[in-house]
Amino acid sequence: MYLSNSLSSQSVYFPTILCNSPHQNKTIVNHNLQYSAYETKHEPRVLNSNDFNDLMNSGSAFGSPFLQDDSVLDRIDQQLLNRGQGKPVPGGWCLGESGDEACGIWGDADVLKPGLGAKRLEERVVELLSNV
Repeated sequence: MYLSNSLSSQSVYFPTILCNSPHQNKTIVNHNLQYSAYETKHEPRVLNSNDFNDLMNSGSAFGSPFLQDDSVLDRIDQQLLNRGQGKPVPGGWCLGESGDEACGIWGDADVLKPGLGAKRLEERVVELLSNV
């Protein structure tokens, strides 16, 4: 009942249940790994290109809210995910050479090749775990 009267209730319902479950709360870090910027205490403001460096340096795996088709989303695709226009994000499933042919040869989708973003995420998770 409480969450039905809360702002963004759908985004906090399951994390709240999990973090307060006696069975789960010893194995869960109470953080959604999402970057948001607030001008007021209650609602996050829309992220844009001015937030790019803070978003990247936060180590967060997610960010929101964004306007649909905002240029910052293209910048995230290009600079953080190394994703070309209309192409998949490179990873262990792309065995070709870099550039336009990176995904010319497909590999195993279960093989991960961590990049710089994975290192930032690792540092953020270690920071969160050290505060437990």
